[in-house]
Amino acid sequence: MDFCNDYRMTLNGTLVAGAASFDVFNPATGARIASAPDCNRDQLDAAVAAARASLPGWRAIPEMARGAMLKQAAAALSQNVDPLMRLLTSEQGKPLQQAKAEVLGSAFWLNAIADMEIPVTLNEDTDQRRSETRHVPLGVVAGISPWNFPLTLAFWKIAPALKTGNTMVLKPSPHAPLTVLKAAELIHGLFPPGVLNVISGGDNLGPWMTSHPGFDKVSFTGSTATGKRVMQSAAADLKRVTLELGGNDAAIVLPDVDIDAVVADLFWAAFRNSGQICIATKRMYIHADIYDRVAAALAEFAKSVKVGDGAHQGTEMGPIQNRLQYDRVVDLIEDAKSRGYRFLTGGDVDGSRPGNFVPITIIDNPPEDARVVREEAFGPVLPLLKFDSIDEVVARANASEYGLAGSVWSSDLALAADVASRLETGTVWINETAYMTPHQAFAGHKHSGIGVENSLDGLLEYTVPQTITIKKPVAA
Repeated sequence: MDFCNDYRMTLNGTLVAGAASFDVFNPATGARIASAPDCNRDQLDAAVAAARASLPGWRAIPEMARGAMLKQAAAALSQNVDPLMRLLTSEQGKPLQQAKAEVLGSAFWLNAIADMEIPVTLNEDTDQRRSETRHVPLGVVAGISPWNFPLTLAFWKIAPALKTGNTMVLKPSPHAPLTVLKAAELIHGLFPPGVLNVISGGDNLGPWMTSHPGFDKVSFTGSTATGKRVMQSAAADLKRVTLELGGNDAAIVLPDVDIDAVVADLFWAAFRNSGQICIATKRMYIHADIYDRVAAALAEFAKSVKVGDGAHQGTEMGPIQNRLQYDRVVDLIEDAKSRGYRFLTGGDVDGSRPGNFVPITIIDNPPEDARVVREEAFGPVLPLLKFDSIDEVVARANASEYGLAGSVWSSDLALAADVASRLETGTVWINETAYMTPHQAFAGHKHSGIGVENSLDGLLEYTVPQTITIKKPVAA
C-alpha cells in the first residue's frame, strides 16, 4: 500500500476518488502533504444508500462474528504501525511515539469492544408469560471525528457501531483526514461492502450528513458550538445523537501534595498533545500555601520540554494542528497580555517561524472572569489560580458551563475522593489524569456533551431496547 499518495474514500467496499480534492498540510512546516478526496452530495447519497442496503445482512450476522471482524481490523492496524504513525505525525503534528501509541491504542479499543457482549434482560418468566428485553441496532450511523486524535476517536465510533449491528458512514476532520482514509483502506475488505464507508470533505460535508434523512444516529466529537448545531440539525428527523464536546477541566491541587513527585504529571495533564485534548487540564487551582512553589516548579519543568516537529527525535510537544486553532490560541494569549496578566513562561509567539508553533504559556493567577480562565484554550496555555479553602475552590471549579472532566491532587485519598464527588463533571481523576479504558464510561455533564462513549453504556448508545413478551398457553 502506498502511504504517501493516492488517498481514496471507501464507498460500498470500493476505493474511490472524490468528485474534487482539497489540500492537507503539515502543521510543523506549513508544507502541503497531499490532496484528500472531497466528497460531493451524490457520493454522500451513494454512501448512505450502500450502508442502508447492507444493513439487513450485517445485523443478521451473529454478534461474535461481527466482533471477530473487528479483531481482524485491529490486527491490520497493528501490522502497519510504522507507516500509520508517520503519516499521523505528518498531518497532526504530535511526536512519533505519541502517534504510535494512538495507532496501537486504536487496535486495543477494537479488540476490547469486539469482546463486549450485548446484554439480554429477562424481565419475567412465569407460568403466564415470558418477557425479555434485548438491544437492537439503530440502523445507519453518521460518524464525525475530530483532528486532535484522528484515528482513536474514529475507532471509538466505528467499533461500537459495527459491533452492535449498525452500518456506518464516517467522516474524519478535513484538517487531518489522511490516516483515517488509509486505515479504512487497510481494513475495507474485512467487512461486507457498504458496512463501513469512509468519506472525506470540506466544511459542507458535516452539515450535509447531520441533516441527511438516511441516517438514524449521529455520533460527533468536537466543539460545543458545533455540537449544538449538530443537535439542531439532527432534530428534524429525530436522529439519536451522541455528542462528546468541549471541556474546561479544573485540576485542584491540595496543600499536602508532594510537589516534586507530582510536578511532571501536573505539567503533562495540561500540555500533553500541546494541550489539544478535551480532557486536558485547562484551569489549575493551587492552594495558597503551596502556590508559589508549584508555580515555580511548573515554570522550571517547562524549560526542559522540547517543542518542535513531531517527526524529529526528542520532540515532546508538537505544533497546533491547524491555522484556525493557532489563531484562536494566539488571540487568547494576546488578550491576556493586553490585560496585563503576568506570564511565568511563554506569551511571545514568533509568527515568522514556519509551522503553527505556540510556546508553552503559563499565566500567573489571572482573575476568574479572564477569557483565559473561562474559555477552552485547546492549546499550550494554562492559567494557575490561587485558592484558600475547599468550599471556595469547588464552587469556582463548578462555575463553568462545561463539565467534562477534572482532577484532584492530594496525599489524603479520602479527602481527595470527597472533593472529587463534589465536582460537576463526568470524570474525575485523583493524582493522575487522562486514564481511559474501553470499559470505563466517558460522558460529559452540562455543555460538555450528551450520551456516553466507551463501556457497556457506550456500546448500548448504538442500540434501542426491544422488549418481547410471550403469553404462554393456559394449561388444560
